[in-house]
Amino acid sequence: MTSEQGKNKATTWQVVKWIRSLLAGYRIQVTGAIIALLVASGAWLLLGQGIKLAVDQGFMNDNADMLNRAIIGVLVITAVASLATYVRFYLMTWLGERISADIRISVFSHLLTLPPSFFAKLRTGEVISRFTSDTTIIQTVVGMSLSMAIRSFITFTGALVLMTITSPVLTLCVLLAVPAVLVPIRLLAPQVRHYARLSQDRVADLGAHIDQSLHEIMTVQAFNAADLERSQFKAGVDAVMETAGRRIHYRSMLIGLIMLLSLSAIVLIAWFGARQVFAGDMTAGELSAFLFYAVMAGGSVATISEVIGEVQRGAGASERLLELLHTMPDISPGITQFSNDTAGPPAIIFDNITFCYPGSGVLFNQLSLTVNPGEKVALVGASGAGKTTLFQLLLRFYDVRKGTILLDEAPITSLSLESLRSQIAIVTQEPVVFATSVLENIRYGCPSASDEQVRKAAKSAFAHEFIEELEKGYHTQLGERGVRLSGGQKQRIAIARALLANRPVLLLDEATSALDARSEKMVQEALNKLMQGRTTIIIAHRLATVKHVDRIIVMDKGHVVSTGKHDELIENDTLYREYAELQLLS
Repeated sequence: MTSEQGKNKATTWQVVKWIRSLLAGYRIQVTGAIIALLVASGAWLLLGQGIKLAVDQGFMNDNADMLNRAIIGVLVITAVASLATYVRFYLMTWLGERISADIRISVFSHLLTLPPSFFAKLRTGEVISRFTSDTTIIQTVVGMSLSMAIRSFITFTGALVLMTITSPVLTLCVLLAVPAVLVPIRLLAPQVRHYARLSQDRVADLGAHIDQSLHEIMTVQAFNAADLERSQFKAGVDAVMETAGRRIHYRSMLIGLIMLLSLSAIVLIAWFGARQVFAGDMTAGELSAFLFYAVMAGGSVATISEVIGEVQRGAGASERLLELLHTMPDISPGITQFSNDTAGPPAIIFDNITFCYPGSGVLFNQLSLTVNPGEKVALVGASGAGKTTLFQLLLRFYDVRKGTILLDEAPITSLSLESLRSQIAIVTQEPVVFATSVLENIRYGCPSASDEQVRKAAKSAFAHEFIEELEKGYHTQLGERGVRLSGGQKQRIAIARALLANRPVLLLDEATSALDARSEKMVQEALNKLMQGRTTIIIAHRLATVKHVDRIIVMDKGHVVSTGKHDELIENDTLYREYAELQLLS
């Protein structure tokens, strides 16, 4: 756990308040479940009186009619209790599923607001674990364990009252035994909770390892690293089993001790009660009823002891989910909407910005750079010069430490994130393709676009031809990360997405790098059309790109070294000439 996550550690009271707030939206179902639970518990408690009546008035007095009526009454009570149990079980199980679904929606919605810096610290596999295993545990707790705990508590309380009415002396004996039963709960329940949470963390580590290994399966196989991955995964599984073994040990000890103490108390009380029957201080029916209630009370305590383990696991899972929900974005969004008075593309101004990534040295120190409205600017420079970082700062994935970034005259920190990002279309060097259809991939930046508009964008990106050749055309599912497409095809899908988004600022991270010569020529023509009337910043690695821009900005280690046209820089700038010979002209 990172220090930041530690700060967000949830308390038991926060967990309880959170679950209660989630249930508050379903008052009808909760009320129905509680009523059904009370009816079922009350009906089972009434069985003790039926047993008492059957023994004393029927069996002991040889009264067959009374025995028959008592048995019929017991059957009716059983039917009522069974029906109430069905209602209680249905409603509580539904609530468990519903709460689990609401938690997933809430956590996912919150995660979408967190900046990339958060996901650089928390692995994807761990996040997925919190969505799946943690929410499933909470579903079990709310759907089953919670109702069992409440039912057992009500049953224990009711049995205790009826035991007191039946025999105050024997009830006093029971109460003397209760503290002994509570001792193992007090001592062992915190250990169960601790190892339950630790077990979930270990499972999350496994999820992260699986996600990484399968995502990079080609690299794993190319380097014959399967044995290494197997050994690391086995070590992770062993760590899970070791932690689970400790949790199971404490939970089993908790259940065993409570059952030992409860049953021992019932046996001793039964022995004491039998002596009272022999002495004439109570009837056999009263003893039978008392023992019935005592067994119910003991069973309730045993059930509570079992449920405590699940509740502690649920508390641990809830803590992990609440940590996610309590994590606040590093980026504070503005509230104003971007207003473009000129109706043309905006200017982009980096005004004396200072920035460093968390845990790294300063990358930009009072960097200033202006891109005029409608200008096409190429950024060139060696890896680590800060080209991609400028894109990330403009999109507010990170915030500068000093200085200001402006869109026209509006500081981007004053704009809402939605308003800011709605002005910008981006095509990255490694194009992103989602595991959905071609149609939905292109329409991702403009969900309201018609099928015809999608096709038009695909044609402009020279993607229409290969899309039509796919199994189901535009409705073809592209698989995880677009595995069914080549690199060039994925790039053209990404370009079509940017074309359809139709935004006034365009960011291109060498959008033609994965294309062959023929496709590059066609896509370059499409991009030239796309760049018209837009403020465009291009991260360039190829000569074909820089030849078409208005200005080239040469960067080195976070500084702007020089600016100008290609021919000018070749003649006058040694760094650019060296870079061009090594990369642009290669």
